[in-house]
Amino acid sequence: MNLLITGIHGFVGSNLVKTLSKNNTIYGLDIINPEKDGVVKTFSWDDLDKDLIPNIDVIIHLAGKAHDTKNKSQADVYFKINTDLTKKIYDYALEKGVEKFIFFSSVKAAADSVQGDVLTENIIPNPVGPYGESKIAAENYILSKEQERKDKGTITYILRPCMIHGPGNKGNLNLLYNVVSKHIPWPLGAFENRRSFTSIDNLCFIIDRLIELPVEGGIYHIGDDEALSTNELIEVICNTLGYKAHIWKLPCGLMNTFAKIGGFLHLPLNPERLRKLTENYVVSNAKIKKAIGVEKMPVKATEGLEKTIMSFKNK
Repeated sequence: MNLLITGIHGFVGSNLVKTLSKNNTIYGLDIINPEKDGVVKTFSWDDLDKDLIPNIDVIIHLAGKAHDTKNKSQADVYFKINTDLTKKIYDYALEKGVEKFIFFSSVKAAADSVQGDVLTENIIPNPVGPYGESKIAAENYILSKEQERKDKGTITYILRPCMIHGPGNKGNLNLLYNVVSKHIPWPLGAFENRRSFTSIDNLCFIIDRLIELPVEGGIYHIGDDEALSTNELIEVICNTLGYKAHIWKLPCGLMNTFAKIGGFLHLPLNPERLRKLTENYVVSNAKIKKAIGVEKMPVKATEGLEKTIMSFKNK
């Protein structure tokens, strides 16, 4: 098949090329266009209007502005990239009658925090902040094109992955990794929480199946099979680095007080950061597994995390 991958030079795009180039012909669409092994040619966004791109069977739309955890980006930047570029490439897909369109949204389009035990596709989206809001706006645009999609026969997948990581990209593991690698004790051990992750290997496996199999279109949450607590995650990082884990179970009330003081004094630990570090965010992958016909993902959550951490240990 002929594949067109937007944002092909990013972390996810580069890994997809390694997986998909074995059985497919791959073209890229990006703001930069250096030569890349496994890619025939990378086009610019302006080339969409010039009819320079060959016939494409599947478009994988990765291009987007990532979540700025420091909240320094202007809101309109998210919408120009995450929403407007999605409209442009989806209109192109419908115009050309592309067989399959895979859009990478985010769990943050559904919810900034998980109410209840697990986040499923049945949730009524309630994003918080311009990143999630721009992603749900893109989703809604795609969903509004239902009749055109049926007329053209374009099967559309909206994927909402949770935290993606892999060799060369720690994702939001960066803070924990820096703490553990410097042998700094983790003071939040008394908080009980669980979070889902997405190994890049599992993600590539899913995309390969979506391309190869007659999977029904729709919204799918993406994540590993197992959720981990922060304490378990620290144990994985320490074991991989060959360190002894230092987890302090200081009283939750005391840490909440420290966080409030930190917020007042503009210190690294503030109430919002404490909430993010200790909240539950478990994502169900049951729907996507059923759709692609598997009972479990090929890579366990701990195995994927060990592989990611090992890549930084070896740097």
